[in-house]
Amino acid sequence: MSRRQAGRVLVLGAGFGGLELTARLSAALGEAVDITLIDRADAFVFGFSKLDVMFGARTPKDVRIPYSSIAKPGVRFRQETIEAIDPDARRVATNLGTYDADVLVVALGAGYDVAATPGVAEFGHEFYSVEGAERLREVIPSFESGHAIVGVAGTPFKCPPAPSEAAILLDDFLTRHGRRDGVDISLVMPFGTPVPPSPATSEALLATFEERGIRWVPGRTVVARRASAILLDDGSELPCDLFLGIPIHRVPAVVEASGLTVDGWVPVDPLTLETPFPGVYALGDVTSVGTPKAGVFAEGAAAVVADNLIARFKGGAGDDTYDGRGSCYVEFGHDLVGRVDVQFVTGSPPTGTFESPSTELAEEKRAFGSTRRARWFGLSSPA
Repeated sequence: MSRRQAGRVLVLGAGFGGLELTARLSAALGEAVDITLIDRADAFVFGFSKLDVMFGARTPKDVRIPYSSIAKPGVRFRQETIEAIDPDARRVATNLGTYDADVLVVALGAGYDVAATPGVAEFGHEFYSVEGAERLREVIPSFESGHAIVGVAGTPFKCPPAPSEAAILLDDFLTRHGRRDGVDISLVMPFGTPVPPSPATSEALLATFEERGIRWVPGRTVVARRASAILLDDGSELPCDLFLGIPIHRVPAVVEASGLTVDGWVPVDPLTLETPFPGVYALGDVTSVGTPKAGVFAEGAAAVVADNLIARFKGGAGDDTYDGRGSCYVEFGHDLVGRVDVQFVTGSPPTGTFESPSTELAEEKRAFGSTRRARWFGLSSPA
């Protein structure tokens, strides 16, 4: 079978979804498939590593995994900026060239619109980007007293447990450095509970907030940052000396301009991840599939698309479907990690179970990163 016999697969975005998809296709088809993986960044960073960077546990260099490390049969990585997507023709233009595909997979994730919340750029900080986490790495050690607020600016947002983790780890950091007594910490979230699909996880987090003296402000979003306060969506204000924000999320502008989106996100068949355009799929945070915007769900969706494409390229008919399952690790401080296992099934309420925080789950989280690092990049060192 020649390299072109299976087909040309063009994957936009080298996050959880794009990396999982390319790794599976390469493992099953090797040089028989022509895979081009495009991302404007030069390295991958696990989302949970941003908290490590933010609180000084790891350096920015330590958490970066260069895409140049990818050496898989049939896969070419291109560090380029995507400038136009034509889903009808399955053609993509970048700053360096044009690509045509038999199968196009859009896995470009969600971007952050910091400017959409007035005052955040001037008087606050976001920690969801690598750059934001790096800036806070320099800011947090100098914060000695006042009111720190972790606040969400809008829904949907990536990794729903992350705001809770940030508040708990801030408490950890300040306690270790002898400054906790001079700081009030509040957490503002749009949900009634920290992790709505899993009551047990929410109960454990709320108990931790109470134990740590973290004020829980449910059912509210941050609509503006002032010099010394934040404004909430009910018109109330909270005094604020350090704001750690979760910005409003949007699809990348190039995706919105492509005609793929409806109401701001890319609609897909929830079972197959196919878009309304033949031969075009979408994975992960860029979609409106209904699962949380977290890497593990993009990974699960990528596995379904990969298995069905492999069957198709081998002359069969893939029948794998996406079950909306995923597990998220939750930092509880004191080097303890819990785990929430959730499932989102179309037409049914989401369900979730909870594993209590432990050092064993902290090790399991490290192993999770290591196995992906090995599968996606062929690297064996810890993630």
